[in-house]
Amino acid sequence: MNRVSPVAIMRGAGLAFVLIAWAVLAHFNSAGSAVSDVGLALAVAPLLAVVFILLWRVGNVIWMLVGGLGALCLLAWFWAGLRQNVALVYFIQHLGTNLALGALFGRSLLAGRRPLVTQFALFAHNGVITPSVERYTRQVTTAWTAFFLGNASVSAMLFWFASQATWSVFANLLTLPLVLLMFAVELIFRHRVLPPADRTGIVDTIRGYRAAMRHRANTLAKHP
Repeated sequence: MNRVSPVAIMRGAGLAFVLIAWAVLAHFNSAGSAVSDVGLALAVAPLLAVVFILLWRVGNVIWMLVGGLGALCLLAWFWAGLRQNVALVYFIQHLGTNLALGALFGRSLLAGRRPLVTQFALFAHNGVITPSVERYTRQVTTAWTAFFLGNASVSAMLFWFASQATWSVFANLLTLPLVLLMFAVELIFRHRVLPPADRTGIVDTIRGYRAAMRHRANTLAKHP
């Protein structure tokens, strides 16, 4: 039986603390009317991180320097305007993240591709899964696709048609609990639908996910 090491538990607890703290700060920055450089910096930090990660994967030093400098110059140019619209920055971030994840799961359902959750299961089961697991993981991939696209749709409707505070509660405070609820519901269905021999525990699921993400990262590094 696989056990979670104390180091992994501490790492997970630290990550959970950072995510919760970030969500609370993001809510106050989005829902409030105060103009803050710190609030804007917090909002753009994840976006800049994504830009620099993508530039790093290009593997060309000149492109990395030019792209990074260009991103910083654009940010400096628009900083004053963005300070007046911090919530818009958070909205773009939330919408983009959910659309990207929806596309990631959804694209894997196309003909000729292997569903993303099926990939996780293959790594968790050492490359061998039964037809029932394959069917189930395709359905779970579909469910996660709908979940992220649904999140993006609700976020857009609340941002444009509800109050800023209402949108912020959904986007910043409820997103993580909704993801955890989705995991819990999937776990319940897994134990109802699959026979005991085909089920995986949380530890194996995490192991399969991490192995699949490492494989994808290595593939992208070789074929950017």
